Amino acid sequence: MKTFVKVLKYFFLFLILFIGVLVVKFWRNDIPLEELKAKYTNQESEFVKIQGMDVHFRTEGIDADSLPIVLLHGTGASLHTWEGWVKELKKNHRVITLDLPAYGLTGANSTADYSLKSYSLFLNDFLKSQNIDRCILGGNSLGGAIAWSFAIDFSEKVKKLILIDAGGPKLVSKSVPIAFQVAKIPVLKNLFKYVTPRSIVEGSVRNVYGNPNLVSETLIDRYFELSLREGNRKAFIDRISDIKKLENGFAQIANLKIPVLLMWGKKDLLIPIEVEKIFEQTLQNEQVVIYEELGHVPMEENPEKTVLDAIKFIDQK
Repeated sequence: MKTFVKVLKYFFLFLILFIGVLVVKFWRNDIPLEELKAKYTNQESEFVKIQGMDVHFRTEGIDADSLPIVLLHGTGASLHTWEGWVKELKKNHRVITLDLPAYGLTGANSTADYSLKSYSLFLNDFLKSQNIDRCILGGNSLGGAIAWSFAIDFSEKVKKLILIDAGGPKLVSKSVPIAFQVAKIPVLKNLFKYVTPRSIVEGSVRNVYGNPNLVSETLIDRYFELSLREGNRKAFIDRISDIKKLENGFAQIANLKIPVLLMWGKKDLLIPIEVEKIFEQTLQNEQVVIYEELGHVPMEENPEKTVLDAIKFIDQK
C-alpha cells in the first residue's frame, strides 16, 4: 500500500511539473482584435451586427446577381478558406463568404450555443441583414452540416446546395486532428484555452489535407493566429464538445428536392468517403464528384480544379 501511495505521489508531482512546463512554454495570450483585423481583412471585408456579434463577411462579384452564392467554412477555419473559389466565382456571380460564430474575426456566440439549429437561425438573420431572399448555398465540414440544416429549416431560401466533405451522418473518423482530440480531454481542454502550441494547429491542418506538403507556413499562421482571437479557443472547445449534435435531423435531408452537389476528397480521414455514400443514398436529387488525391478541404487544397465542378453545377439550368 505504501508503495502504491508513493507511486501515486510521484505521478501527481510529475503531472504538475508537466503542466507547469506546458504553461511556461506554450502560454499564448489572445491577439487583440484590431491587430487581427489589420492582417486578415481586405478592401472587401465588412462587419454587421447579428445576434450581438460583429460578423466578418465579404461580398464580391456581380452586385446585380439576384441569386448569390453563399459559402460556409468548417470547424477551426474562416472565410479565407474560400478565397481560391471566390477568385473564379466572382467573375460571373455575386459571392458571399463569412466567418461563422466561434471562428475567424467574428468570435464567440455569447450563448455558447453551437447547435445546428442555432447556426441555422444565425444564417437566416445574416441573410435577412443582406436582403437575400434566396441563394445557392455551399458548405464544407461543419459548414456543410449548417448548409443542409438551413435548407431543411428554410427550404424556400435555397435553390441549390453544395456539400463538400460535409458533417451529418454518424461520424466514424479514420484520423482525428490533434486539436479535436485535445478539446475533448477534461483537464487538457481547459488548458487549451490558454496553452496553445502552434504545433497542434499545424498538425491539425496537415491532417485534413490529402497532400500535407501543400500546407504552407502562411496557412498555418492564419489558422493559428485566428484561433487566438478573444473567445475563439473556448468556443472551439464548446463546439467540439457538442459535435455529436451534427447528427440531429440528418434523416430529414431525404425530404430535400433541390439539386445537391456532393464533393468529396477520397483521402479525407476526418469525414471519410463512407459518409459521402450515406449522403448519396439518402438524398433524392444529387450529383457526386470524388477527388482521388484530395482530403477534407478540397476547395482549399485544390481550388482551381474543384471550383470548375462547382461552376458547372451552379450554371446548370
